[in-house]
Amino acid sequence: MSREKKINKKPILQNRQVRFNYELLEDFEAGISLEGWEVKSIRSSRTDIKDSYVLMKNGEAWLIGMSINPLSEVTQKVDPLRTRKLLLTKSELSKIFKATQEKGLTCLPTKIFWKENLVKIKISLGKGKSRFDKRQSIKQKEWEREKAKTKSFS
Repeated sequence: MSREKKINKKPILQNRQVRFNYELLEDFEAGISLEGWEVKSIRSSRTDIKDSYVLMKNGEAWLIGMSINPLSEVTQKVDPLRTRKLLLTKSELSKIFKATQEKGLTCLPTKIFWKENLVKIKISLGKGKSRFDKRQSIKQKEWEREKAKTKSFS
């Protein structure tokens, strides 16, 4: 009798603004190198990835700008905005490096979630949208809402 493990795919935190500002092309799932107090703070939803991005340095991926506010139990001095290392395979690192250097894409975090008992982050390669593209996406979203309303009345 083996006990089945629950896989909680519900995101802890999503960055919905990224989908509005960028056209997302390819997704990657990465682990984050965290300290104990950071995991506890993430568990209590005290994180913010709104202004964060991924930087490639010396063949490694680093998450910059992710804010994790410490709980009141943390007694030592901590830096909530410290850079955190992302754990990816070599092939994924080379894909991201090539896309950011050659194609001029940006690598951004889109959501943080639990996978079994590990904190994972979903990062995506994105191309910035112009103001015209943003207007088009708003019109498309409103059109989808109108279609859904008319179908429900039929």
